[in-house]
Amino acid sequence: MKKILQQLKQYKRDTFLCIGLTALEVIMEILMPFVTAMVIDKGLEAGNLPAVYRFGAVMIVMAILSLIFGALAGGKAASAASGLSANLREAIYANIQTFSFSNIDKFSVPGLVTRMTTDITNVQNAFMMVIRVAVRAPLNLVFSFVMCMIISPRLSAMFLIAVVFLVIVIGLIMVVTLKIFNQVFRRYDDLNASVQENISAIRVVKAFVREDHENLKFSKASKMLYDLSVKAESLLAFNNPAMMVAVYFCIISVSWFGAQFIVGGTMTTGDLTSLFSYIMSLLMSLMMLSMVVVMISMSLASIRRISEVLNETPDLKDPENPVMTVADGRIDFDHVNFSYKHGSGKNALSDIDLHIKSGETIGVIGGTGAGKSSLVNLICRLYDVDDGSVSVGGVDVRKYDTEVLRDQVSVVLQKNTLFSGTILDNLRWGNPDATDEECIEACIAACADEFIDRMPKGYQTKIERGGANVSGGQKQRLCIARALLKKPKVLILDDSTSAVDTATDASIRAAFARQIPGTTKIIIAQRISSVESADRILVLDEGKINAFDTHENLLKENEIYQEIYHSQLEGSGDFDQPA
Repeated sequence: MKKILQQLKQYKRDTFLCIGLTALEVIMEILMPFVTAMVIDKGLEAGNLPAVYRFGAVMIVMAILSLIFGALAGGKAASAASGLSANLREAIYANIQTFSFSNIDKFSVPGLVTRMTTDITNVQNAFMMVIRVAVRAPLNLVFSFVMCMIISPRLSAMFLIAVVFLVIVIGLIMVVTLKIFNQVFRRYDDLNASVQENISAIRVVKAFVREDHENLKFSKASKMLYDLSVKAESLLAFNNPAMMVAVYFCIISVSWFGAQFIVGGTMTTGDLTSLFSYIMSLLMSLMMLSMVVVMISMSLASIRRISEVLNETPDLKDPENPVMTVADGRIDFDHVNFSYKHGSGKNALSDIDLHIKSGETIGVIGGTGAGKSSLVNLICRLYDVDDGSVSVGGVDVRKYDTEVLRDQVSVVLQKNTLFSGTILDNLRWGNPDATDEECIEACIAACADEFIDRMPKGYQTKIERGGANVSGGQKQRLCIARALLKKPKVLILDDSTSAVDTATDASIRAAFARQIPGTTKIIIAQRISSVESADRILVLDEGKINAFDTHENLLKENEIYQEIYHSQLEGSGDFDQPA
């Protein structure tokens, strides 16, 4: 809760103003029945018309003041609650940007989306109710009870019985529903995951005519959420009947005993009238408090989930005095072991001892699951090793400032992503200060200029979200150009030319050799033709180095490389399967 309230920041003033204005509003409302009793006792029953006018004018002023205070308090509550939710979203988003891949995997993308939408909305509504209703109701309740005690201490005991009864019932409801709401929000995550997966892969769904299957899967997730919601709301439904039992108990008790007190001469009609007003005020306060309890019980689950994200610390942290310069593109793996789940015993990479000179072109090849992507992810420190060390430019990657390292180790990942905006906007992700000429030069090196020039608006052509209006090969070439604009000391292509033809692939490699000879280039590929011209080729097998040599030597001596080469030469193209 403390972590959540810290996000109020500039909206603390509105919060305290709301509380103060609400207190003034309550004071005006509480004094109204007291003045009404005076109108009855000192005005109407005494036949004193000037007193009626005088007290009536006071009531009008108090009503106007109550209206003004209430309106101002409502505005401040809306400002504070909306500001809190805005700050929470910004804080969560900013913290997510610091997460490593393992942190993202821990929460899942749909889970993070739910936290930033549904959960924060719940907290916003609860906070508005707390600073408005949860301040108003207790003050109303306390002041009403004090006035009741002043009028008749004996009748006020009836309220205590009702309050104890309601506290017990509401407490039981809250304990049970809190557990259910924790499950409800987990089901929201599942529902969002189903929607996200279906929409992002809608072309595949339609291609395989699996709409009915996906509808059934979504219906199951929706039904589970429905069942839990009904269960929670059914329990919350006991709140109103319990409230009405307390109301009727108080009304009947006060009516019965109050009538006897009036007949006995120990209470005036005005006192009983104002007592009924205070009874209704007190019971309405209890009803509002019960609503607050329900809202808080819903929001507590959301608060816990939001706090988990805010309290999450990135697995990858910069050292206190980071190295701010990458000397060159030399890369060294010193007996590296790595697993995606530390301590699981299932290594993605085992005992990798590898040394690459600055400016070398290295090919990486191997079957699916051999550990190719895992290897290059360690170079730019997307993950940290379990054992051993990875060095770039002679320095352990864990000693660098992360931004400095990733600026000098440019990666074109296996899954290429473009963002909505122009082609130039996307290219400048690599270098925000790049000139048009530098962008064009990078596109020429990546062989992207040929299709850009054919587009009606050239480099000002709009890219739709995710690059939906360009082909897979065009997307890959734009991502390569974007990486080149960083002018890195190490360039990693993680199977990022798989969608281009062999001629274009060869042109890209020739451009690399010509334009960035001093850059260390690591090319992960499925095709032998993409790596055979490399200085050396790394053959990975089940997370271990099987061989590291030139194309010619591997072709003579390495069985895995021979198998891959001959399978492609014969045209099967599937070297993941045994020969």
